[in-house]
Amino acid sequence: MKNILLTLTALLLCTGLSAQKYKGGVADKTIAVVGGESILISDIESEVQQLRLSGQSSDRNLRCEVLEQMLEARLYLMQARIDSLTVNNEMVSANLSQRIDYARTQLGGDEEMEKYFGKPLYKLRQEWQKTMEEQSLIEQERYEIASKIPEVTPYDVQEYMNGLDPEDLPVVPVKYQLSQICIYPDRAAAAVAVKDKLLSLRERIMNGEKFATLARIYSEDPGSARRGGELGMASKSIFWPAFSDAAMSLRPGTISQIVETPDGFHIIEVLEKKGDMFNARHILLKPQYTNEDREKAFARLDSLKGKILADEIAFDLAARFYSEDPATRTNGGQMADPATGSSYFEIDQLKPADYAAIKDLKVGEISEPVESLDNEGYQQGRQGNLVYKIIRVDKILPAHTATFENDYTQILEKVQQKKQMEAVDKFLEDKIKNTYIVIDPLMRECEFSREAWNKRK
Repeated sequence: MKNILLTLTALLLCTGLSAQKYKGGVADKTIAVVGGESILISDIESEVQQLRLSGQSSDRNLRCEVLEQMLEARLYLMQARIDSLTVNNEMVSANLSQRIDYARTQLGGDEEMEKYFGKPLYKLRQEWQKTMEEQSLIEQERYEIASKIPEVTPYDVQEYMNGLDPEDLPVVPVKYQLSQICIYPDRAAAAVAVKDKLLSLRERIMNGEKFATLARIYSEDPGSARRGGELGMASKSIFWPAFSDAAMSLRPGTISQIVETPDGFHIIEVLEKKGDMFNARHILLKPQYTNEDREKAFARLDSLKGKILADEIAFDLAARFYSEDPATRTNGGQMADPATGSSYFEIDQLKPADYAAIKDLKVGEISEPVESLDNEGYQQGRQGNLVYKIIRVDKILPAHTATFENDYTQILEKVQQKKQMEAVDKFLEDKIKNTYIVIDPLMRECEFSREAWNKRK
């Protein structure tokens, strides 16, 4: 019993958590049973640690919220097995690698990760793989439930709208459909000066000056420059491939040649390597463009705009022949939101420079040349590369209260989502009623969002 019952203080030391909500000082035990499956306190603590590592918090008790999610997950898993669903192994493998790389990077390596979670890496990998396999089945089961709703008809949409008070009808914000013609500054020419400067800095380091000192003075990566260019121990997967490949090929203490990535040009000093992780310093310099580059691009765009307005060439043809943005030129310049794929933009979805250029234009009008950013690196959360462009306003949908006639598709989506959520809620309520469920009194203070769980405490 000594190994099972510990004081509250000892439990805090074992888990490495700042607070412990359980009473009685139980180190581990079955906290809930759903059907034939158990949920342990250690299961909850493991998930809480993972959530806190990623910066997540909760307005409610975090452990209670995690437990409720696990209770629901067990019901989905039971049904997924009845439905003979299979795990998406490719997705599980990708998600597992991503989670491990994130934890390694946040905590500073495998050893620190093992200390934080109190388990060896192989054990964490096994547990997380099992969790993600279960998550794969849960997501598929939720999709199965949601996809079985009857097809939503125009009658359903009209009934939904009739059931809303006029003041509760959704307001559709103003939306724009836009096309663009883009010209990039000459990166190759600008890169020459950058490379010369980096070569000079590399020579100074080789002659004895400190890499960290020069990184603080010259690097254009503000996040690392104040740390002397140091990036911290991180998985190679979070960097651009060219950067990772160069870093992984270096011996600690050696300095790379110039490395080009979409962020700019780097020289790198590797401090430490562990497996597929490394800690490095770098100095980043970005190509600098001059007023001459801007004026040259603006002159080309002004000329194209003049030809379009004179009907010498159609805008979509000009985009196909002259635009340098591969994402839009094949569509005649039509812009699309990289997050949704939609060709309609709300104001807050537009880049500030783009909106400033078109906010006073009417349909069919073309903006003056503008300096903006492209969507390069969108998936990495980067701002994008400098680009010059002209923008045509193709359509403007004014802000308005949604109507059946004008906004049927959007309202249809809301009705579908509502019915899907109702189907999922009904599934859970029915399963809770008809499944053997026990929740330990240790969690009696939890206020679950679904009342049916509260009745099982």
